[in-house]
Amino acid sequence: MGDAVELSTLLVVDGESVTSDPWVLAGIKVQAEIVDHHKGAKIDILKYKNKTGYRKRIGHRQQYTAIKVTGIPSAAK
Repeated sequence: MGDAVELSTLLVVDGESVTSDPWVLAGIKVQAEIVDHHKGAKIDILKYKNKTGYRKRIGHRQQYTAIKVTGIPSAAK
């Protein structure tokens, strides 16, 4: 936690304009830091086959990473 990461930009929305042109956004990298690692809600998977007595119950919890955006450079116009 506390590590810095750079993310590629897909869309920039400021007060009056929306920029989604990939040529303009190619050089923009969003700076963020990792805040937390945690697990999501449990998903239950139930498998059942009729007339055979086959029942299977398994679960899954997805790993999530929470980030905090620390800087977004402005798009060159």
